[in-house]
Order: sequence, then C-alpha cells, then structure tokens
Amino acid sequence: MSDFDSAVMRAICENNMLSVGDKIVVAFSGGADSAVLFHVLLSLREKYDLLLYAAHVNHNLRGEESLRDESFVRALCEENGVELFVKSVDVKELAEKQGIGTEMCGRNIRYEFFRELSEKLGTKTATAHTASDNAETVLFNLSRGAGLNGMCGIQPVRGNIIRPLIYVTREQIESYCEDNGLSYVTDSSNLKDDYTRNKIRHAVVPVLKEINARFEDNVTNNSEMLRNINSFIELNARKTIGQVRVKHGYSAERLAVLPIALKNEALYLLCKQNGVEPEYSKLKILSDCLIKGGAVDFSGTVRAVCKQGVLRFVQTKQDKNLFSPVELKSNSKFIYKGKSFEAKFDENSLVNKMNLVFRTRKAGDKITLPGRKVTKTLKKFFNELKIPEEKRDSIIVLAEGLDIFWVEGIGFSEKGNELKKFGINIKVKERGIVY
Repeated sequence: MSDFDSAVMRAICENNMLSVGDKIVVAFSGGADSAVLFHVLLSLREKYDLLLYAAHVNHNLRGEESLRDESFVRALCEENGVELFVKSVDVKELAEKQGIGTEMCGRNIRYEFFRELSEKLGTKTATAHTASDNAETVLFNLSRGAGLNGMCGIQPVRGNIIRPLIYVTREQIESYCEDNGLSYVTDSSNLKDDYTRNKIRHAVVPVLKEINARFEDNVTNNSEMLRNINSFIELNARKTIGQVRVKHGYSAERLAVLPIALKNEALYLLCKQNGVEPEYSKLKILSDCLIKGGAVDFSGTVRAVCKQGVLRFVQTKQDKNLFSPVELKSNSKFIYKGKSFEAKFDENSLVNKMNLVFRTRKAGDKITLPGRKVTKTLKKFFNELKIPEEKRDSIIVLAEGLDIFWVEGIGFSEKGNELKKFGINIKVKERGIVY
C-alpha cells in the first residue's frame, strides 16, 4: 500500500468516516483536491457499498472559467454515473448585500448547500481538505490570535462532514493525479495573493518547509494531539459551566479561581453559546473582568458584563418590542415576550373601582415591601435584588399611578396583598411553566 493510500485509510479508519452502505455527497469543485477525493471514493465505492452523489457550487466570480469548472464536473460525474447537484450564485453581489467578504460568503453558501443536500438525501458530505489546508488554517488562526481551539485546526469529522484526505499533503495530491492520469481544473484566483490564505500558502509555508520538510505532517500530528487535549478540557468545562450557574448568569468568583486552561475554555464556550467566537486576547480581558468587574464588547451585538459578582451576556441591540399598558379586568389575558399573563378576581369587588394596569416600569415607581412596611423606589428594589439592568425594562408590573401592586417574577407588594382579599390571582406561563 502506498503512503497516499495508507494516509487515506488511516484517516477513514481512525475517525470512523465510512460505514458499509453509506450515502456520500462529494463536494466537487473540479480542482485537484476534489478530483482526487472523487477518484478515491469511486475506488472505495464497491468495498463500502457506497451510493455517491456530487455537489458543485458555481460562484460566478471568474466568468468563463467558472462555467468551464462546472462543465468539467458535469462531464466527469456523467462519465462515472454519479448524480450531480449544482448551485449557481452571484457571490460577489450577495457578499456586497451582506457586507462580508466574497471568501466568507462563498464558504457560507457551500456549507448551506451541503447541509440542504445532506438533509434531503440522508447523506454524509465529503470535503477535500488536506494536511496542507490544515497547516494553513493553523497558521491563519495563530496570526489572528486564536486560542487552543484554533490550534486544533480542521477536524477530520465535524457532524456529518468527513475529510478523507486530511492526512494527505498537497504534494501527494499532485503525485496522485500524475500517477493515475487524473485531469482537473485550476482556479486562477488560487495563484494570486488577494486572499490571506493564499499569502500563507505562497509565502509562509515554503519557508517553514525549508526549515523542516515534514512541516505539514508535524502540524497534522500536533493538531491531533491538541484536539485530544481540547476534548478533555471541553468536557470538564461544560460540567463546570453547569456548576457555576447562578441567577441571571454565572458566578464570576467561581470562574476566576479555576485553573487557567479550564477557565479559558469555559469562557470560550459561554461566548460561543451567546453567538460569538472570541479571539484569545478578548478572552484574557474577560478573564480579568471576573476579578475587577467591567465589560467586553464582541462583534458589535454581544457584550459580556461582569457586575456584582455575576457574569452575564447581553444583546447590545435591544429588542424594540414596547409594551402597551393593559387595563386590569376580571379576566385579563395577554402575551408578552413569549409569556402569557392571566389575572382573575371577583367582578363585584372593589378592584373594579381602581385604575390598575399591567405595564412596564416608569421613572418614580415606588413599592411597599410586604411585611416590612418599607417603601422604596422600584429602581432601588431592583438594585437590591441584583436584577440585570437590561432585563428591567421588560418586567411587567401591576400598578395604579406610580404605586406598584405586583411585580412579575417577584409577587405582590404590601398594597398588592390587600387585593388578595378580593381573590385576585395572577399567573404567568412560559413554555409550560407557571409561576
């Protein structure tokens, strides 16, 4: 068995990529990597009883060259009896509309297309990422300050996406094409240094390979080792997150005293859960905030806030869903922010003679605490309860003028308790939970 074949079978077997009877969509651009992937899976079709499909995305970025690539893929699939699915998109126009780069836009389109096909056909998706791609990815992540997760590189298997060529270098790909007489197309944009990845490929990797010819293999081995370490840390970080959960967020004190690796992974996972993938530099700032307090802004839409010993994540683009006051009646019902509110009381009671309404808070609201006969502003009361500021404007209260009779999630005030004599009952229901 050749070194190439050994590398492919090691990737497949070690990562359980293929099972007998699998259905596979091959991501087929027409370039050398994908042509080799297509050929390899064709050669394994009988051994694993595979049902193969192919998927090609025409980005329409290179005019006639893009049409040439599509035609090449169509001809090869037809020749080998493989059903082909093609998606044609004007990536440049779409990228401008979305305000992102063409490279990212193209990637998003491809993976969304693969996902749609996978769900429709019940398949795995095979992409042609190689050891060389992995080395470039690690270098790129290193240059932008990514942490341990970024150093893990490209995963051999991610969900239903498999990468049988992940242990094969680009040099081996080229040799395989020559040895097997494989034809392929060349993307002219890969020859330019317009993209960061191309600069790394053309200027950085050759120097590192001069230092050590096995540079790409070494990165592959290191990535595998780091993925194993990262998996162990991630497993423990997920357990830790559950243990430090407190009302309105996470205990900053308990997070701060964790071992550094575990703390960083826990913070990284919390950021990801809230829609951001932070660079290591921002994780370090966030780690400092656990002790000193403060906030860190991510991507213009999410802010991590550490205040009063609690770490929480806030959407900085606040919901403009304003609440219109609802008059209290004997059978009041309304829905707000996914919760249903219902109030009942005796229709003939004195409650009907009051001007009680459900609303959100106002400046000057005051509440008399039940049993304590102490009156204070609702703002001060919320401060004492450590209710996050970003949640206060969406809490429903029952009030007459500026006097608060009931607060969502807290209950009746001293004045509100007087209403109980008339049998008033207020229920809030959220996702099947009544409180």
